[in-house]
Amino acid sequence: MVPGPARRRPTLTDVATAAGVAASTVSRAFTNPARVNAHTREHVLSVAARLGYAPNPAARALESGRTRTLALLVPDITNPYFAGVIKGAERAAAAAGLTLVLGDTQESASVEEQLVRRLGPSVDGLVLAASRLPDDGLRRAAEENAIVLLNRATTGVDCVVADFDSGTRQIVDHLASHGHESFVFLGGPAGSWSGARRWRGLQGSAAERGLDATRFGPYTPTLEGGPAAADAALAAGATALVCHNDMLAIGVLRRLAQRGVAVPERVSVVGFDDIFGADFCSPPLTTLAEHTRDAGARAVEVLVQQSRTTETASWVLPTQLVIRASTGPAPGR
Repeated sequence: MVPGPARRRPTLTDVATAAGVAASTVSRAFTNPARVNAHTREHVLSVAARLGYAPNPAARALESGRTRTLALLVPDITNPYFAGVIKGAERAAAAAGLTLVLGDTQESASVEEQLVRRLGPSVDGLVLAASRLPDDGLRRAAEENAIVLLNRATTGVDCVVADFDSGTRQIVDHLASHGHESFVFLGGPAGSWSGARRWRGLQGSAAERGLDATRFGPYTPTLEGGPAAADAALAAGATALVCHNDMLAIGVLRRLAQRGVAVPERVSVVGFDDIFGADFCSPPLTTLAEHTRDAGARAVEVLVQQSRTTETASWVLPTQLVIRASTGPAPGR
């Protein structure tokens, strides 16, 4: 059966003609009802419903200057860490009656800058998760767009971050309690703000506890980055490894298993993020849990509230060490 011609959608002008009013009256009935007589508005809406007319969101956006759309940019959409962020952001956007657009910046500052420039004019605001842009670039972007940073902070821009000071202290205390006298931090991308904060926190807590802390890397924060990181740590004789994130940590665990290195009997391994699957690997991974859904939701909430205040907001969300079987006493203890 050959389909017939597509049915023409009724327009605002069609409603105006059928209702016997001006097109501007129909427009105001939908966009600014307080300026239309209640009886007239009810008549217009009734005619519109009978004709099957619905306002064009794009046209309404042109009239109001708002699109009711937000953008969330993440460095790697395949990283399970961002699944929680996306879920939380989508939940908060839906609750506010907004649509969320998702972009993948591919761990690249230049790609992120292009996306911000392209999406900025067509959305009401952007959440930049783990942004790779330099501080000056972020401040310039914030002058032109409503922006909230997630897992990144810079002066003059709203942000939502994890409490890495407390979190890294929990990690070091845990390792010290098992008799480890040193550990190696297997770092991620050189431009990672969170990676720098984690390393700074680990260094400070190690100094307080009298532990030696060494940084290796940068390594790609994926499963594929694990083998090189694990081999370097084994060559250094490390008894405890703290990895940039869970993906790298799971890659390290796989490499250690391939080489017949017992975990945690010979080497303890700690990650960051507590992603889905961190408790499925062998052995289950000890990791610092960040409340990613809450972080995504809070970032959207802060973005929505931006128009109501001129003050910069900074939110610090709690972290918690989840202890599993990948950590244990230092060898000989």
